[in-house]
Amino acid sequence: MAAEPGAWRLLSTSFFWLCCLLLLGRRAPGVAAARSGSPPQSSGSSIRTFTPFYFLVEPVDTLSVRGSSVILNCSAYSEPSPKIEWKKDGTLLNLVSDDRRQLLADGSLFISSVVHSKHNKPDEGYYQCVATVESLGTIVSRTAKLTVAGLPRFANQPEPSSVYVGNSAVLNCEVNADLVPFMRWEQNKQPLLLDDRVVKLPSGMLVISNATEGDEGLYRCMVESGGPPKYSEEAELKVLPDPGTTSNLVFLKQPSSLIRVIGQSAVFPCVASGLPTPAIRWMKNEERVDTESSGRLVLLAGGSLEISDVTEDDAGTYFCIADNGNETIEAQAELTVQAQPEFLKQPTNIYAHESMDIVFECEVTGKPTPTVKWVKNGDMVIPSDYFKIVKEHNLQVLGLVKSDEGFYQCIAENDVGNAQAGAQLIILEHDVAIPTLPPTSLTSATTDHLAPATTGPLPSAPRDVVASLVSTRFIKLTWRTPASDPHGDNLTYSVFYTKEGVARERVENTSRPGEMQVTIQNLMPATVYIFRVMAQNKHGSGESSPPLRVETQPEVQLPGPAPNIRAYATSPTSITVTWETPLSGNGEIQNYKLYYMEKGTDKEQDVDVSSHSHTINGLKKYTEYSFRVVAYNKHGPGVSTQDVAVRTFSDVPSAAPQNLSLEVRNSKSIVIHWQPPPPAAQNGQITGYKVRYRKASRKSDVTEALVSGTQLSQLIEGLDRGTEYNFRVAALTVNGTGPATDWLSTETFESDLDETRVPEVPSSLHVRPLVTSIVVSWTPPENQNIVVRGYAIGYGIGSPHAQTIKVDYKQRYYTIENLDPSSHYVITLKAFNNVGEGIPLYESAVTRPHTVPDPTPMMPPVGVQASILSHDTIRITWADNSLPKHQKITDSRYYTVRWKTNIPANTKYKNANATTLSYLVTGLKPNTLYEFSVMVTKGRRSSTWSMTAHGTTFELVPTSPPKDVTVVSKEGKPRTIIVNWQPPSEANGKITGYIIYYSTDVNAEIHDWVIEPVVGNRLTHQIQELTLDTPYYFKIQARNSKGMGPMSEAVQFRTPKASGSAGKGSRLPDLGSDYKPPMSGSNSPHGSPTSPLDSNMLLVIIVSVGVITIVVVVIIAVFCTRRTTSHQKKKRAACKSVNGSHKYKGNSKDVKPPDLWIHHERLELKPIDKSPDPNPIMTDTPIPRNSQDITPVDNSMDSNIHQRRNSYRGHESEDSMSTLAGRRGMRPKMMMPFDSQPPQQSVRNTPSTDTMPASSSQTCCTDHQDPEGATSSSYLASSQEEDSGQSLPTAHVRPSHPLKSFAVPAIPPPGPPTYDPALPSTPLLSQQALNHHIHAVKTASIGTLGRSRPPMPVVVPSAPEVQETTRMLEDSESSYEPDELTKEMAHLEGLMKDLNAITTA
Repeated sequence: MAAEPGAWRLLSTSFFWLCCLLLLGRRAPGVAAARSGSPPQSSGSSIRTFTPFYFLVEPVDTLSVRGSSVILNCSAYSEPSPKIEWKKDGTLLNLVSDDRRQLLADGSLFISSVVHSKHNKPDEGYYQCVATVESLGTIVSRTAKLTVAGLPRFANQPEPSSVYVGNSAVLNCEVNADLVPFMRWEQNKQPLLLDDRVVKLPSGMLVISNATEGDEGLYRCMVESGGPPKYSEEAELKVLPDPGTTSNLVFLKQPSSLIRVIGQSAVFPCVASGLPTPAIRWMKNEERVDTESSGRLVLLAGGSLEISDVTEDDAGTYFCIADNGNETIEAQAELTVQAQPEFLKQPTNIYAHESMDIVFECEVTGKPTPTVKWVKNGDMVIPSDYFKIVKEHNLQVLGLVKSDEGFYQCIAENDVGNAQAGAQLIILEHDVAIPTLPPTSLTSATTDHLAPATTGPLPSAPRDVVASLVSTRFIKLTWRTPASDPHGDNLTYSVFYTKEGVARERVENTSRPGEMQVTIQNLMPATVYIFRVMAQNKHGSGESSPPLRVETQPEVQLPGPAPNIRAYATSPTSITVTWETPLSGNGEIQNYKLYYMEKGTDKEQDVDVSSHSHTINGLKKYTEYSFRVVAYNKHGPGVSTQDVAVRTFSDVPSAAPQNLSLEVRNSKSIVIHWQPPPPAAQNGQITGYKVRYRKASRKSDVTEALVSGTQLSQLIEGLDRGTEYNFRVAALTVNGTGPATDWLSTETFESDLDETRVPEVPSSLHVRPLVTSIVVSWTPPENQNIVVRGYAIGYGIGSPHAQTIKVDYKQRYYTIENLDPSSHYVITLKAFNNVGEGIPLYESAVTRPHTVPDPTPMMPPVGVQASILSHDTIRITWADNSLPKHQKITDSRYYTVRWKTNIPANTKYKNANATTLSYLVTGLKPNTLYEFSVMVTKGRRSSTWSMTAHGTTFELVPTSPPKDVTVVSKEGKPRTIIVNWQPPSEANGKITGYIIYYSTDVNAEIHDWVIEPVVGNRLTHQIQELTLDTPYYFKIQARNSKGMGPMSEAVQFRTPKASGSAGKGSRLPDLGSDYKPPMSGSNSPHGSPTSPLDSNMLLVIIVSVGVITIVVVVIIAVFCTRRTTSHQKKKRAACKSVNGSHKYKGNSKDVKPPDLWIHHERLELKPIDKSPDPNPIMTDTPIPRNSQDITPVDNSMDSNIHQRRNSYRGHESEDSMSTLAGRRGMRPKMMMPFDSQPPQQSVRNTPSTDTMPASSSQTCCTDHQDPEGATSSSYLASSQEEDSGQSLPTAHVRPSHPLKSFAVPAIPPPGPPTYDPALPSTPLLSQQALNHHIHAVKTASIGTLGRSRPPMPVVVPSAPEVQETTRMLEDSESSYEPDELTKEMAHLEGLMKDLNAITTA
């Protein structure tokens, strides 16, 4: 019924006012401006208008000195005039009884005499002007800071200095920043006049540029701050004449980073000194600062930079560069520009009804970001359930009441200043409609049904209002239509509700006409609310339903959200979060859980906190994180807070720029390109890049260039021709410089490229067609001396001129898109420069048909086999199950063979294609295991790789000698040396043995060197009984199953003197081709000089002994014949020796000399009386005529030597033989056909484990036992040697006379051989037996054939293993038949004739 009196009043008014109300009912737009003072059309006097009320002048920050007067201006406009008051530091000043401070007529505050002392500062502080209009409201101005300059104190006083004529000088005088405006300089106690050459910087520093003699004198600074002036100490400035020399550049004053507010001035000091006098220039973000054409940028005396009326664009990094022609130095500083708060959107005046919700909007900007607070009628608005700050800055008022009327002000403030803007709220009666369209400041819950009512019946109260659903935080209400309108299709409803005991009522409207339910949300648990519902029709609001009392459900188990959660960064890697205790929630809060998550990720982390704040460390730099807090009580977690987002501080980049590349433009310029550091390592906004470069030859002379943050390349010009330069780049943020890239080098051209003609044709053009695209790739023209600016690609169906695309000169490929499938395209490529286009290159391609490829892969090949053909070749064969049974390939399939070896482990596969079912892999390494696999490809289908097959290549003779050969003397035995070595690098198979060659004559033929066989698993050997104080030369040769490898270089070693001094091994020096060994007897390796006469006598003795030996052989042969059995006749075998030129030295300790056991299965025995030698002289006397007839190292022999199978042994002492064999446990010496094997024949080493039985100790041709070592002549029959395994070892002994001596094989001694565990050793000197009664000795010559040399006793290698010897002796027990003996006797007679002829000669 509250609306009825208003309706009667409207009916009683004039017809004019009724028409006005009808016009307003159509919701005609209208704006009520607070400051316009024009009220909207209203229905009578009940609609109040907005009153203009605002400040004309607001106080500003002021600097004063002690004892001076100050005026803080303030003036406000309103009708009626407002009452002005002042607040200082938030407290109202009582100006009635204040004799120093008084209020002026316009509202300004006047302070007649500022009071300021160390302990009493009553006037300094923050002042605010307060304007009040009774029955209207109160507004407050911005706050202004009054600063009183302190007592003068000099933090830094001028010091005596000197300056060269024309240079700059700096005199310091630091005082409080507040006192700088009151400071001035004196020279010689007279005021100093400032001009363009002499300036005072904002810090108080005095700068004198281009010094002259008149600048000399005493300088001091003084401060006048209301009291008596205070002077600094005096400092003398001396002006020196120009010395005519140079001095280093130094900064007298460097710029420092500044923070300035928009509109202020900024001065970067920069003063440098040096000879010659430096020039100062400024750079900002790699751009030169233009101080000549700009009115705001001025270069002050000495080089300082002054920026007037600073704007946001002036922010950045400034570089002061001093250059005097000889040297360049630079310094940098950052200018940060701040801005006072400014309003982007000010609050607007609002009409509203009671119980409505409204929002005052306020958008501000500034730097730093301003904070916003709200003031109502001069008092701070404290956020609560009904006054909330939404969207950071807006004020929301819920459930308006009449007392909410007044003036609301949005006050924004930051470190720079503050600003305020206000609006008025007028609350109308319910019967008065809001006279304007719903402004945006009304919430959605209160924006409906604001049209002015028309005259007519109003609805009655809604019926049966009930709470159909009650929860902890929302209630659902339902009702029935009013009795006055049973259908109610055009009715809307408003639900008014309030907390019990609270006068503030809120309203919620239904969303559409006829709806009879509404859900009220955002309620508090366990709280009683009073609800009433009112219906509205086109005439207005009807009666209210009776109040309904409803209590929400209790939420005793969970806490509510923690209020006032705030997060702020404290460092580049840490953020602090604070909050308060939840207002709701029953039960004591036990702890909180802080959740945080990096923006852009979905991985949320949490940490338990017991207090109301926590600092998270270890975060990413310059990264935004969101935080929320959940409170826990004994019942569990409560309601989470809203997420708050904050970003960590920035920092210097933690990584260098990426993809640094250099491009040489011409002979004097290079372009450097790069990419920014990875995003995770930028740690902030990249503000620029620092490019450093230097000549490669001058590491210390580094030049620096700065580039803006958006620039990713830089052209470096003014370089030297044909010079190598190093470049590196580092990224910059506002925090500093990050790590730089590694130095990258390139060289400028010797001469510039030619651009007087068009480029030549590109050197190649390749196309790869796809279904709807073609990939084009090319290479530049071969002539690189002509400039290429880019490439033009033309293409089209049948013609290349349909489309043309131009690409950069650096590009080498391009993909032509949007083509038709199965179409024939012609493509042309031309290089061009500024002169024109070059000769085109043509290519054509047919795009592929648009078909779906067969997804099924092919079956891999099967049955892959590897057949080894040689040391470097393996044949791979396989079968293909996808082929017919006859395995015939009829389509275009091909096979890919891949292979690799596992040594080393990281070896890559090699591939080859084949169109047949086999492939010959060549170029492999000898004796190496390879694995092979095969795959088949047919069109676009390929199989997987087949199962692998393995194969090891055959061995090959070693292709490198043993390495690291060293010779050392054995301690305590000066006549014994030890030879050490390492296996060859390229063994090409298992090493089966080594041969050591040594000699006292480095230039001797290799067959004149003494040799020592060593088993393959040994890498050291011992040689005994050398001559003292004698140089020896050593070489080593390795052998595998395929033959002998190359010899190592000769190593020299001199045996110690008799005193026991140690010898030393060394590499053989280059003796030259003319080197000849000494021929005197004293240089004999064994120190036994002989004369030519002694040699002749010795020859006669040897021949005589040989004749006797032959007779003994004949007797033994006859004796053996008589004892031959039928079994022995089937197993006849002869021991055969072949003439050789090497000397072999027996070694009892070398029990397994595999190097000297030669396979002889393929040897052929020719009849002894049918020599194949074509030389008729050699037929009767089958003795080699010279040492060159036999090649000692090569595995192949001369034809006449290879066919000669008879060997003759010279005279040997039986007693000497047996004595050596018995005393040293060695087998008798035997001749061995060392070089008679073909190259492909390999050496086998069959170790023996059985000792030789006594019955096997027989001569090779008879079963007669001769413990003293009988001699015999033996023959090898190849037809009977197939099962014998190995031939008997032999050694060759060279006589000192040109006539060859004869060696006779001896039987092994009875009993098992002895094995010495020590190093293998061989005495070179013959041992004198105790029962030695024959004066002849076995000799060998170390010199070349034909020279007179003393004999050298030699011991030949030992016999083969016991088991092998036993087999051989068993095979050789057969005796000769009578016809064979007859032939043998005839041969001996021929030999006797030869001996007689020699003796007669």
